[in-house]
Amino acid sequence: MRKIAIYGKGGIGKSTTTSNLSAALALQGYKVMQVGCDPKSDSTKNLMHGKRIPTVLEQLKAKGEALQLEDIVFEGFGGVLCVEAGGPTPGIGCAGRGIISAFEKLAELEAFETYKPDIVIYDVLGDVVCGGFAMPIRGGYAREVFIVSSGEMMALYAASNIAQAIKNFGRRGYARLKGIILNAKNIENEQELVVKAAEEIGTEVVQYVPRSGDIQLAENLGGTVSEFVKDSPMVQVYNELAARVLELSEDEEE
Repeated sequence: MRKIAIYGKGGIGKSTTTSNLSAALALQGYKVMQVGCDPKSDSTKNLMHGKRIPTVLEQLKAKGEALQLEDIVFEGFGGVLCVEAGGPTPGIGCAGRGIISAFEKLAELEAFETYKPDIVIYDVLGDVVCGGFAMPIRGGYAREVFIVSSGEMMALYAASNIAQAIKNFGRRGYARLKGIILNAKNIENEQELVVKAAEEIGTEVVQYVPRSGDIQLAENLGGTVSEFVKDSPMVQVYNELAARVLELSEDEEE
């Protein structure tokens, strides 16, 4: 089982990138589980025909000890297993704590042992790498981390902070930073800017994802380019990203 975390600043296109990556991997024959770790709980909607699925926290609150895996794990496009950790009501409670509770429940219900995914991808909000948001890299859930960034200053600033957090946890034998996925915003000299930033934080750009209206078109239809715009050049871009992620990640040792 390969365990990967994808971090990035809010609004950078992280969930879009992750869901298109999951779809590409699933169509290549891998059993993929995508776990959304953002209180907005919208990581998996492009794999669920635009629909929001019940979150672990919501179901835990509603069903308590009677909660079962089928209440929180839903099959989406290509057979991708979709989970949303969820978060508290805005302004009440800690979103990070919600992620911790969701992870504990998935472990308690033996989600990975039951579904036996080949690849687990955690889609994590990266503006802050504290508490529960650090759980995928701090708790040994993910082995490899990729950061989604554009050439915008705040996105690169967030990428630097995330890289520093990974480095700190990495000293304790946790996850390793494997590279930056450049989700382009068509900024002047964007590729050069991101390559330079990647070098400064000691990593590389693993994939360039150009800005494309096909991604928005697919999202408007409630899905990924692999499902709704099959003849788009972006399908190949995400296939290339899938190949790079597989190349840079390792199976978990038994």
